[in-house]
Amino acid sequence: MITVADYVAFFLAKNKIKHVFGMTGGASLHLIHAISRRIDIEMVFTHHEQSAAMCADAYARVSKNLGAAIATSGPGATNLITGICCSFFDSIPVMYITGQVSTSRSKGNTGVRQIGFQETDIVEICKPITKYAKKLLDPANIKEELEKSLHISLSGRQGPVLIDIPDDLQRVKIDPEKLRSYCASDSYDNGPGRISNCELSKCFEFLAKAKRPVVILGWGARLSAADVLVKELLECLNFPVLTTWAAADMLSFSESNLVGNFGTHGSRAGNFTVQNSDLVLVLGSRLDTHATGSPPSSFARDAKKIIIDIDQCEIDKFAKIGIKVDYAYCGSVGNFISDFLSKFDKKTLPDITSWKGLIGAWKAKYPIGALTESGNKVDPYILMKSISRQSKSGDQFVSDTGSALAWAMQAFEFKEDQRFIHAFNNTPMGYALPGAIACALHDPSKRVICIVGDGSMQLNIQELATIAHHKLNIKIFVVNNSGYSMIKQTQDQWLNSNYVGSSHFGGLSMPDFSAIAYAYGIASVKIENNLEVGPVIDSVFNSSGPILCDVCIPEDFRVTPQVKFGYPIEDGEPLLDRAEFISNMLVKPISASLNGFD
Repeated sequence: MITVADYVAFFLAKNKIKHVFGMTGGASLHLIHAISRRIDIEMVFTHHEQSAAMCADAYARVSKNLGAAIATSGPGATNLITGICCSFFDSIPVMYITGQVSTSRSKGNTGVRQIGFQETDIVEICKPITKYAKKLLDPANIKEELEKSLHISLSGRQGPVLIDIPDDLQRVKIDPEKLRSYCASDSYDNGPGRISNCELSKCFEFLAKAKRPVVILGWGARLSAADVLVKELLECLNFPVLTTWAAADMLSFSESNLVGNFGTHGSRAGNFTVQNSDLVLVLGSRLDTHATGSPPSSFARDAKKIIIDIDQCEIDKFAKIGIKVDYAYCGSVGNFISDFLSKFDKKTLPDITSWKGLIGAWKAKYPIGALTESGNKVDPYILMKSISRQSKSGDQFVSDTGSALAWAMQAFEFKEDQRFIHAFNNTPMGYALPGAIACALHDPSKRVICIVGDGSMQLNIQELATIAHHKLNIKIFVVNNSGYSMIKQTQDQWLNSNYVGSSHFGGLSMPDFSAIAYAYGIASVKIENNLEVGPVIDSVFNSSGPILCDVCIPEDFRVTPQVKFGYPIEDGEPLLDRAEFISNMLVKPISASLNGFD
């Protein structure tokens, strides 16, 4: 006979989860102690439940296995929500487990708001942001509920699940041999079938007629574990390739067909490429407004579109937002590519030599970042290029949101076997430090490089204590521009550069990050100009253990190019001379004035 809490710990270990993240609390203590008693799984304690949830999310991304986090009832459980959203919107399988007040103190159907201390109905709150959320009411159901949660989390379009376990039920003794199991045949998420020859013929016909084709790689290509198949397909097609931010690390910078990224914060070359294309093959991207620009109907407007996505709802939405899809397959990227390659005749491919030449000209004419390396300021594009160029194969990068993320995604030059981790769809401030902790714990042999803006650093700065406690090999680059640069850029565009809430004069202050690092027992250095960038990065990379590098960025430095709302993505700011802009357009340009924004 063992307790329910002990069975939960056993179940997590059985499913090869090596680390569980959490913060102690009264209603979760029995779960935490049960895990801590095991030698095959480690309980990692953060200083905020939000951090624990983000750690679990990042852990699932790098381990390619289930992540797990535990919180107590009430505020402990609600603090998980931002991290749960990260997992839900990016389709990450994580098991979130919350303690709940004892059943004798549950409000039940009384109609009152709360009876037990810190009682909160976390299940109902989290149903819209999980694939499955359930409160355990019968200890005999623990095995069935855990197995069901695991199955649902990993099936189809993956995602988080939540199990809420009352404190008194955690202590109930059960016989593991007599517990009911979950019947997987009850699953509602068995996935789609394979592609018919007729459907494949339709795709081949589109490809054969294309003169300006492009392939878009999205996060779904990574989630389908189809890395090898993706590269085989790209080699077979020999088409230009664009990546979403979430898939940017799937191809090395040396890949000859790689154009770069696209979208509202994409490169000019990438945006001119996709907007002038006549065929777009989308592998696992939902094409959100960050990718399409506004209105969505302006995206690749003269191109045939072939969409591969595992979620039929994502496919169905295109008609509602004005994007015409010429062929769609609801299924995994891996299944599509496997069926595609089995029937494809490479001899039918079009000659696109002139198209590639034009793309090469765009890449040469519109490089990313500054063209000068003046020593009197730290150009973030030079910083990001230097970090990527001085990194090595196998390094793992974790970034926060904001301009730091945009500069990195525009400038990074990825090598083989590198990973870039971020919660790309929820994209919260505060993700980088917890994400870096998870990466470092999962594989201590790998160097973890954390890129975080000064504003984002503030949200989970307390996790420097967790990094110091575990002596994690994390190199932290604080991109410090004394405020919120991306918010300032929006205020430049729409609010007459009135930096309310985004600058010191607008009511926002930043601390001395080096002094804070010292207080936590972490070494620190500073970069104050471009001439120091290379040497200091080299010293940071060659240091042992954690270190914080405070990088001084000019307050007025912005993301360029960046597309203002209401403009199609080929027309980014700073706006090109109109004659030059029109000379780059093979399709009819769209004036922003037609959208009422010019």
